[in-house]
Order: sequence, then structure tokens, then C-alpha cells
Amino acid sequence: MGDRMTPMPFDQLVDWIVKEHDNSGTVFGVYRPYKADKKNNRKIFGRTLETPMGPAAGPHTQLTQNIVASYYSGSRFFELKTVQILDGEDLPVSKPCIRADDECYNCEWSTELYVPQAQDEYIKAWILLHIIAKEYGLGAMDGFQFNMSVGYDLEGIKSPKVNSFIDNMKDAKDTEMFKSCKSYLLNHMDLFKHVTKEDIENIPSEICNSVTLSTLHGCPPQEIQRIATYLIEEKGLNTFIKCNPTLLGYEFARNTMDEMGYDYIAFGDFHFLDDLQYEDAVPMLKNLMALAEKKNLEFGVKITNTFPVDVRNNELPSEEMYMSGKSLYPLSISLAAKLAKEFDGKLRISFSGGADYHNIKAIVDAGIWPVTVATTLLKPGGYQRLLQIAEKLEDGNVKFTGVDPEKTAKLAEDSVHDPHHRKAVKPLPIRKMAKSVPLIDCYVAPCKDACPIHQDITTYLQLSGAGKYEDAIKVIAEKNPLPFITGTICAHNCMSKCNRNYYEDPVNIRGVKLVCAEGGYDTFMKEIKAGELKGKKTAVIGGGPAGLAAAYFLTKNGMPATIFEKTGTLGGVVKHVIPGFRISDEAIDKDAALSLAYGAEVRYNTEVTDLEALKKEGFDYIILATGASKPGVLKLEAGETINALDFLAQFKAADGKLDIGKNVVVIGGGNTAMDTARAVKRTEGVEHSYLVYRRTKRYMPADEEELEMALEDGVEFKELLSPVALKNGKLLCKVMKLSDTDATGRRNIVETEETVEIPADTVIAAVGEQVPTEFYEANGINVNNKGKVLVNEETLETSAAGVYVVGDGLFGPATVVEAMRDARMAAEAILGKKAAVDFDDTVDNLEKIYDKRGILGETKDYKVEDSRCLGCSNVCENCAEVCPNRANLALNIPGLSMHQIVHVDYMCNECGNCKSFCPYDSAPYLDKFTLFANEADMENSKNEGFVVLDKAEIACKVRYLGNILTWKAGEKDSVIPDGLRKIMETVCKEYDYILG
Repeated sequence: MGDRMTPMPFDQLVDWIVKEHDNSGTVFGVYRPYKADKKNNRKIFGRTLETPMGPAAGPHTQLTQNIVASYYSGSRFFELKTVQILDGEDLPVSKPCIRADDECYNCEWSTELYVPQAQDEYIKAWILLHIIAKEYGLGAMDGFQFNMSVGYDLEGIKSPKVNSFIDNMKDAKDTEMFKSCKSYLLNHMDLFKHVTKEDIENIPSEICNSVTLSTLHGCPPQEIQRIATYLIEEKGLNTFIKCNPTLLGYEFARNTMDEMGYDYIAFGDFHFLDDLQYEDAVPMLKNLMALAEKKNLEFGVKITNTFPVDVRNNELPSEEMYMSGKSLYPLSISLAAKLAKEFDGKLRISFSGGADYHNIKAIVDAGIWPVTVATTLLKPGGYQRLLQIAEKLEDGNVKFTGVDPEKTAKLAEDSVHDPHHRKAVKPLPIRKMAKSVPLIDCYVAPCKDACPIHQDITTYLQLSGAGKYEDAIKVIAEKNPLPFITGTICAHNCMSKCNRNYYEDPVNIRGVKLVCAEGGYDTFMKEIKAGELKGKKTAVIGGGPAGLAAAYFLTKNGMPATIFEKTGTLGGVVKHVIPGFRISDEAIDKDAALSLAYGAEVRYNTEVTDLEALKKEGFDYIILATGASKPGVLKLEAGETINALDFLAQFKAADGKLDIGKNVVVIGGGNTAMDTARAVKRTEGVEHSYLVYRRTKRYMPADEEELEMALEDGVEFKELLSPVALKNGKLLCKVMKLSDTDATGRRNIVETEETVEIPADTVIAAVGEQVPTEFYEANGINVNNKGKVLVNEETLETSAAGVYVVGDGLFGPATVVEAMRDARMAAEAILGKKAAVDFDDTVDNLEKIYDKRGILGETKDYKVEDSRCLGCSNVCENCAEVCPNRANLALNIPGLSMHQIVHVDYMCNECGNCKSFCPYDSAPYLDKFTLFANEADMENSKNEGFVVLDKAEIACKVRYLGNILTWKAGEKDSVIPDGLRKIMETVCKEYDYILG
């Protein structure tokens, strides 16, 4: 059906709510209801309010089911989506229209329904909230409020369409929808256990006695005052006026964004010049306050309206978009602070613009309420996040005595430094897996998929949480013989993909691994029984992580292996190069011991140059784990540089007692550069450790935590500099500048005419190491035109039969866990079988998982990190949670494990939000099995899916693999997979309320 939503009839909504609640205890997918306590009741606009928060005018207040889901999970104040004279198909909205990956952007602003449709949705919702409040014991039937939002000019607001809407929302008793809904309820009393006839008859028709005015950018103050005056005098409404952060001025907004890491967000000064000016706003607001007081009505401002920014990287299909969420909060709270001071707290402030679990308590405690939210609800957890927010706001001061200017000013001051609102130093990593979402069984643990060795993360998290470290280390060691190394310095791509990133911080998987290693290692080592090693022999060249892992997997599976190590100790780069302040020798030695526990032999101080000699000695296979041993070189026009790995090896051997001068420059921006600069800072006699890079910190390849540790250690970053020459104790550098972003979002650099000099007694280049091409060629191993070895991608076998390459020597410097992946691949090719098994991480009690969904919380105690794990290998319902319209449903399908996602076409407006949070490189609204309302809608879509032709006979028209088929229940020879047949049959039998 494209991007048009079809509102559900009232009888279908009632049927859906009652059946879903009876069957699963949920309402529109919300698992945990909020039950209000009257002791927390507040008063505003002369009415009761059980909680001072709810959804903002936006995607969560457009359809009836959205409002119901929001109420069920804790909302009590509903700012209904804005209506204006332009509506329905006449309103151009580019799709997708929402992008909430981190800070949020949107390019839609008012209801996409026709105004009469919107009115009907709000009336249906109003009545349903009264019913479920009583039926499910959620609170008083009068404990919530609807606040209408209208725009954008006086002419439009006075138009018959919008004027009728306002009047009917003030009192809906004469509307057909209000009368028909009450009549339906009275005729179906048998559906309810606790709702009485009197309850239904007493549902008030006076829906709204308040309004929030939204005006377009550039609307002059005289027009704003005329509209507000009309709403107060003529319509008798308590009135809020939306105010924009442009009142703060361009310089303030630009400086704040830059300071907080949002320098890439582009916006011009024209909105700041065209919009309402602060000096005009103050007298206007004073006049309106006086008018409202005269009329015995309440008046205030709503912060914020919108903050428009430029579309620079194809974020959304528009030229301009509206920013919200974490980046908007410092601006919105700063405007609140400015107005609170200006009016000495007497101007009422309703708040939106970055409010969430982390800050809402402080906002309300400052006297700023009601508070409405949107961005936080667009992230995994969705509506369920409201429960925790509602509970957090309990037991506060419920009486409004004004806004506290000092508290609000403190919130504004703190917001700039709050990590919940600052942008990460580095761009967010790609969260998605490079695969398409399957039609069935799409639940997946992204952490496990992202791990190069597919470590059984969720399994050992559960064991660790139970204190079963011996069992946990067994799970880890099945695929990972280096738990101390990976528990300390692993690049942890698993954590980058963790769904918890969308809540606050990822589960500290790496930290838990180290806890398990420390707690279970000794017992585990005592239990290891090395069996008899027999069969063909393998020579492993190199005793670093790749070599150790290769020997481990071979000997663990009964095949002999001998490590040839050119030094006197095992561990490779980790042992000889990575500084001791990063990882201890003791930790490395424990991993080496584990790797040898199944009987691998070691020949120390033995450098291998001739592979034929090994074969003559009787080795049938050879695994080359030599590393990227060829030093990288950076040549300057004048002066010499030191290789970073050479320096780090010397630093570690001499315990930092080196003579490299007072001023040392490190060139590079990767993890090795960070280690080097930190080691320089610890070197005897060094006063300044400078790090030079051609781009800014944001575009350095180093991991964010590595970069932050360098900053904490006092490394002095010199950004946008390209080194030229080292002369007379100074490094001459050309100054660079960033250009516009390219298609990947990376900003290129442009050379300027400017130069600078940096004091430099020593210059160290961390420019990457190279694979040992000459060694390969000398031993008859083919390489490509870049000198990289040619291998079979599935086995890593080279052109020389029986010779394999693993680790850094394969494609260049990589990570320890990637080295283990390579080692296992080669070992399995030699063994002719799998070298490790997968553990079953199925959870019997899914309720424990659902109890975590939507609940934010941070901890630094790695021993309880399992409590933060969302159990994604059992429950992955991100697309269902983040859909405002509930168009992605998680259904229980008999015969299939876990819940299955079905996309409901008629409920979807293609906002695109589910695409942002699906772990797969897919958009569920386009790629999941779709239920269509009718054949016409199916023809208007390319989605794989079905339309029910006969619910009783269970006959469906199906699109599968691009073909249109018909199917009836009981057909066994259909080309349609059994799982999809079960979904269609179950929808018709158990979820018929979806069909309408």
C-alpha cells in the first residue's frame, strides 16, 4: 500500500486489545504495564495527571494504537500530533522520514492523516484509555490528559477543517465517532470484567482543554501573538507556545554543537535571523501571560519546536531535516534556563527536545513539566522505556510552584559535559551484519556474529553471572585459547555490535571474559588431560597468537604440532611489543600455557627460513604464523624516523629507560600510534608526547577507547598536520583542512599553504607493518601484485601444497581474535573436521529476557553484566519495539522456535525507523514476511508476503521468491516453506484480530 496508513476501526482495536491481553498479558506488544498510584497525582489545566510525562507530538501520537501502547507503559500526558490545513495526500512527506541511530533526525512535522481521520483516532484513543485504565487496573479513568497541537498560521487554524477539529476536541459529544464508540462498548459489555455500564456512560466528551501552538519557521511575533490570543480568548484553551532554540542565537548554538562533538551537523544562520527573536519573544510572552491570567487560564511555552539542520550525507531524502534527541538537549535546556531566569520562574515551561531516562527526573524536579519524549521511544525498547521513566518520577514534589532558575541553569551547564549527550569521539561503528534478514527465525545475537571466532558469548555471560567461572572458561576455551589476552586487549567487535549500545553502553563482554579467565583458569588447567597425539605432524612457524592458537586446535583434536619460535618466549607482538601497562607478562604466559596444555611442542630461538628443510624433517603440514614482520617506513624530506614497533620493543625491554629526548613526536592515528604515544609519555626524560595526524581525532583509525586512554595519559594531539621534515630539533608540518564528506561519510583533507613546527628530539612513525613477501617468494609461495600471499579463502592454504598462512602475515596487521580465526581455519583444513563446537544458548525462561527490554541501566561491575545482556540469541524484536505504529509484530507460532516477525502493511507509513535498528543489513518494513489487507495493497508492493482470501478456510494469496501463488491450509506439496505456512495458518487461527 506504499506509505499510507489505514486507521483501524474501533471494534478491531477493542478486539485486538482484549484478545492480546487475554492470551499474552500484553497490549500492542507492551509487556509490562505501569500502574499509577494516586499519591503521585498532579494537577494541570484543572485536571488530574498521574505522571507528568508522555509522548511528544510526533510518530507516537498519530494513531490510536500508538497512544494506547504509550498509556499502557506509563504515559499520562499526550501531546497529540499536530494538525494543520494541509493534510492527507496533500501533505508531502519524503520517506523514509526518521533516522534515530544516535541523535535523531526527521523530515515530517504534522499528521499524515486527513484532519477528520486524526480527530477520529484521538477520540478512539481517548475512550480506550478510559476503558483499559479501569479494566486492567492501570489508574484512575481521569488520570491522563490529551493536549492538542495545531499550526501553523491563524488563517489555517480558523479554517473550517481545523476549527471544527478544535471544537470537537474540546467537546466530542456530537461527533459520530464518539457516539458510535460508546454505543459499541455498551453493546459488548461481555468483553470486560471490571468496566461497568456506568463507567462507559460517564466517559467525558470534553477531550482537550489545552493546546500547544506550533508555528512555522519565520513566523513573525505579531502572528504568533494573534494566534495565541485567538486560542485563549476565542477558544478558551490553556495554551502553550512552542519555542525554538533559535532564540539562543546562531553563535551559541554553533559553539555548543562544536564543543559537544557535533561539529559535523550543518546549519546556517538564516533560521536564527528569520525566526522569532528573543527581544521580541519576551514582551510577547508577558502579554500572553497577562491575558491568560485574566481569562483564568494557564499559559506557558513548550520547548522545543524544531531545530532544522542541513542534509549533508543523504541521511534522509530531503534538503533539510529536524534534529532531536541527545544533541538537542543542551540547546533546549539552555533555552529553558534562559527563560526561567528572565521570568524568575513564573513562566510555565513544558519540555521536549532530548528528555530521556537519564535527565527527566532532574528536569521535573526543576519545576519543568509536563515533559514529552520521542527520540528515546524510537530506539530498542520502544514504548516499554516509558515504564522506567514513570517509575523514576514517582515520589517527587507534585505541586507546581514555579520553575527553579538555579536548578535549570545547573542542568544547562552540566548538559554540555554529560556523556549521555555528548557525541562519541569517533564515528559510530557499523552496527549491522553484512547479511540479509531471513523471512523466519531472524533472532540473532549480533555480538556472536560479529566475533571473528563466533565465541559463545551469551552462554558464558549466563555462566559468569551465576558465578560458574570454571564452566564459563570451558565455553570460552572451546574456541579461544587466549582468554587473558582477549579479555584485556581484544578489539571487541562484539561490543560494537551489542544491541545494548542503543540503551547506554554495551555489555562489557571483554571484561566478563577476563573475570571468567581469572576465576576459572587454575581449576580448568588442572582438569585438562592431554591425550595421545598421533597422525601427521604440523610445523607452526611463529609463537604469537596465531601460532599458539593453531597449535592449540591441532593438539586439542589429537594431532601433533611443533611451534618454531625465533625468540626465547612465546606471545609474539603481544609479548614483545605491547607495553606492560596494557597487559602483563603473567597474563600472556597463562595463555601460552593453555595453548600448550594439550601437548604442543616448542622449539625456542629457532628461526625458520627454509620450508623444504622442515618437510625433509618429517613435517607433513606447515602453518606460517610469522606476523607482519617487515617494518613500515615513513620517509621525510629531511631527518630520520624510528619505527614504532622497534621503539615499543626497546621500551618494554628497557622498562622505559631510553634516551629519546624531552620532546617526542609520534606520527599516525591507529592503535599502535596510541600505544606508542602513551609509552613515550612514560619514557624517562620525556616531557611532551605529541601525536601528529593528517585528520582530526574523529577520523583517526584508532579505537575510541585507545584514543581516550591516550588523552587521559596526557598525549598532546596535533591534528590536521602532515609531516614534512625534521630539522634542528623541530618537525616541520603542512597544515591540512577537512573538505566535505565523501560518499562513505569520511571527510577528505586538503593541503593549505600554511606550515607549523613542533619541537621534536625524536620522531616515531606508526605507519603499519608489511607482510614478509620476500620470505614467501623465497619459499616458492605465490603472491599477488601487492606482495600479499595468495590463499584458498576457505582453508588459507597457499599455492604450496600443505603450507598455510595465518595471522598478520596473511593480509597485514590485524587483531588477535582474527589471528585465532585464521588459525582455526587452517587447523580444521588439516584435521579434516571441525575443531570446536557451538554451545546451545537457548533460554527456557523468556520472561527474564523480556523483563530487561526497555530498561536502561549502567554498571561497572563486570560480574553482573549478564543482567544487562538482552538475550538477543533468543529474543531479537528490535523492529517490533521501535515501530511507533506497531506494524512489526512478534508472534508466537506453534512449531517454530521463538517469536516470528510479521510486518503488517496497512499499519506502516514507511518511516524507516526499523531499518536503523535491525541487526541485519535490511529494512524489516521491506524485507520481512508481510501481511497485506487486500490484494490491491499486495499488488502495490514488492514485499514477500500474503493476503488472506478466506479466513475460515485459511486460503491465502502469497508472494514468495517473486512469484504469486495461492495456498490453502493442509497443502503439503507447496513450494512455500513450512515455516511461512505455519505463520499464515497461525495468523488466521490465533491472531485473526490483525485481519480486521
